[in-house]
Amino acid sequence: MSADQPPPPSRAKRGAKPSGKPTLKTIAQMTGLAVTTISRALNNAPELAQDTRDRVQKIAAEIGYMPDRAALRLKTGRTNVISLILQPDEQIYGFGTSLVTGITEALRDTSYHLVITPLFRNVEPIEPIRHIVRNRMADGVIFSKAESFDERIRYLLDNDFPFVSHGRSNWPDTHPYVDFDNDAYAYGATKRLAERGCKKVSIILPDSALTYTEHLKTGMERAAREAGIAFEFAADVNLDSPTDAIRNYVIRRSKRPDGPDGYVCASEVSALAVLGGLAEAGHVVGSTAHVVAKQASSLFMQFQPMAETVAEDFVGAGRNLGQAMLRRIAGETEGLGYLEKPVFDFKPL
Repeated sequence: MSADQPPPPSRAKRGAKPSGKPTLKTIAQMTGLAVTTISRALNNAPELAQDTRDRVQKIAAEIGYMPDRAALRLKTGRTNVISLILQPDEQIYGFGTSLVTGITEALRDTSYHLVITPLFRNVEPIEPIRHIVRNRMADGVIFSKAESFDERIRYLLDNDFPFVSHGRSNWPDTHPYVDFDNDAYAYGATKRLAERGCKKVSIILPDSALTYTEHLKTGMERAAREAGIAFEFAADVNLDSPTDAIRNYVIRRSKRPDGPDGYVCASEVSALAVLGGLAEAGHVVGSTAHVVAKQASSLFMQFQPMAETVAEDFVGAGRNLGQAMLRRIAGETEGLGYLEKPVFDFKPL
């Protein structure tokens, strides 16, 4: 090579994937932009042109660039991670999948990434939260199944750590939450069963510690008393019981002279068990017995068209959880509660 010949372009500038772990400097060399500009583009800084952000993010994805979270935490105190705590069975039933879909929609075009933290049955619910807070593993936490006086909520409030719960608590301190109005749901569903001619209604409740258990009980009791019909809360089983146990319970109750002829169901899974038990006991759903169930997916009605349903939008709940989380991380503390109202779209009798 003669002295006046320019050196050949580097591998990075020729577009080849660089060797070693890609860094911000690697992308800067490939684009000709400053490292600070690269950092801002990867964080979707609004003052940068959209085509610049798109170009930088495309190259980062192509070369497999991943931010050094340890370095980011040391420099800014942030991780750009939001942790969603889920039990494995919540994922199986589709609840977790729907929440993840909604949350990731809310986090799209932000610098935040969603990480799933599993909560296994032999672990106290507070433990993964303590681990995250103590080690600063995330910038915020989202969790479900809020209890009336939930120690997770108390712990996070006391540590001023950003969180949003799916469900409310009875702590006097306000906290961010997204919930479904289960009082209104149970009230409207019970009223519908009374309109259908039911003389006694029942419900399979969640675990007694959960806040929405009381909401369901209050709504059913109020509507039943107004309609002048009997009501009961299922004994010996709850929403966490195996479906066989729920079905067998319904069969046993149906065979007694004081058995319910109407059921309000707080989940699709329990509704399938209730419907199966009623059929096995000789009832014809929609005629000799009636069921109103929450519907979270289109799959339910393909199997049980005779049940009447009220939609609960878990994808929408996830979206609201993600949006509330971002606002809380940004420093907001007021107006971060969202309560979805049920829509009763029953056909005329």
